[in-house]
Amino acid sequence: MNNYILHDGYAIPKIGLGTYQLKGTGGVRAIEAAINNGYRLLDTAYNYENEGAVGRAIKNSSIPRDQLTITSKLPGRYHGYDDAIVAIQESIMRLDIDYIDLYLIHWPNPLEDKYVEAWQALIAAQKAGLVRSIGTSNFLPEHIERLEAETGVRPVANQLELHPSFNQEEVLSFHEERDIQIEAWSPFGRGDIFADATLRDIANSYEVSIAQLINRWHLQRGILPIPKSGNVQRQKNNLDVFDFTINDDHMKQINALTQADGRRKDQDPAKYQEF
Repeated sequence: MNNYILHDGYAIPKIGLGTYQLKGTGGVRAIEAAINNGYRLLDTAYNYENEGAVGRAIKNSSIPRDQLTITSKLPGRYHGYDDAIVAIQESIMRLDIDYIDLYLIHWPNPLEDKYVEAWQALIAAQKAGLVRSIGTSNFLPEHIERLEAETGVRPVANQLELHPSFNQEEVLSFHEERDIQIEAWSPFGRGDIFADATLRDIANSYEVSIAQLINRWHLQRGILPIPKSGNVQRQKNNLDVFDFTINDDHMKQINALTQADGRRKDQDPAKYQEF
């Protein structure tokens, strides 16, 4: 597994496993299988209600803890400073680990306007050793600029909805200039993307699946995709993307698939309120 280096020096795997909806015993087995298949970045969240399953899979694994990167996220209802600190502690307890490698604010919830207070709590948690690195999820450039202006600390990563139907090209340079790693949640987008003729033809030309093509497209844009799968073979295929390169013409064709209304569920960070 190749790594990206975050601006705080932490090395993070270039592909992660999304664990949303992987719960209970079945979730534990799926996550264990992913670790066995080579995944070293596991992405969960307080609101996924599966931190216990992730933690159990970690305990069951033969992979040393320091070789795994565990991500979790702060929910909108706990943006108050004291609430955020307790929420982080609870996540650590449910995961049954000593610290979280990368902790993110899940959504900015701008209507409540407490995300700076939440960020101050993450900074304190980092200083206390509860978390290794801190970042954001679904934050717009103006939200990130405000965090840095008011605290002097910028996120090491920002997790965004990003896929061929919504490629977020306009924000790539902002993150590159500030050395903020973009992670892609829902990296494949809508299910109908797998029926797209352009993607099918390009994938066939490289003798790979459409999922492999999309993961490779993300990597060549400097993005860290976090595909979710409980299927063992798909987990393996999603990682098997480091032995081919998409040419420039094909990259342009994939980029051209983006749509102004390409979000999966119209979750616009400028107004979306996470509970």
